[in-house]
Amino acid sequence: MSKYTTGEIAKLCGVTVRTVQYYDTRGILVPSELTEGGRRLYSEDDLKRMKVICFLRDLGLPIDSIGQLLSEEDPGSVVSLILDQQEVLLKKEIGEREEQLRKLEDLKAGLKSVSEFSVESIGDIAQVMTNRKKLRERRTSLVLTAIPLGVLQWTSIILWITKGIWWLFLVWIIVAIPYVVIAARWYFRKMAYICPRCHAVFQPSIKEGFWARHTWATRKLTCPSCGHHGFCVEIAAEPEVTGNA
Repeated sequence: MSKYTTGEIAKLCGVTVRTVQYYDTRGILVPSELTEGGRRLYSEDDLKRMKVICFLRDLGLPIDSIGQLLSEEDPGSVVSLILDQQEVLLKKEIGEREEQLRKLEDLKAGLKSVSEFSVESIGDIAQVMTNRKKLRERRTSLVLTAIPLGVLQWTSIILWITKGIWWLFLVWIIVAIPYVVIAARWYFRKMAYICPRCHAVFQPSIKEGFWARHTWATRKLTCPSCGHHGFCVEIAAEPEVTGNA
């Protein structure tokens, strides 16, 4: 029967000698023979065991779980449980990595829009990223409240054109004007903006915010801290910001 030295079994399994020695100290791969000079020799069964250990390590199983599995008289009774636990752990790690990757991609995309890079720029982008869910919720709330008004608008226009019923359009105007005023007041109390120059977070007046040029993510405003007039990044206002507005 073949005998393998520590170096040989390490080479056959694609690991380092130190790894084989470490498994020995942990008691999961004890050499079947020691020479008079203290040299470790491994058998064919040891080689098979080492390959199993390497396979389980490739699956991400910790040493303690592998040791528990290999020490069981009936490994089939625990292997499913250990593998299920490892599956849950790996899925969690994959989710965390995917979230990290998404944040990294968002950061790279955000940096492309920054004309002058600085540490503060990263802070602004980070704030936008962490604020995104809250911002989306507030925008969605506004859109949902506007849907009935939009339905009324197009219904009144169609009825006016097709049947000459004009008074429904007048009803829409009467309803729309106070809605726009109330919605604008609500929206600009719930939103804040980051100045790209001094990185201050501020809230504009309702009048300035309403009439300012804007994109989906920015609005052209005047920063009250540094006086910069330009496109500022929109975020959901935090409670303390809203309270100071």
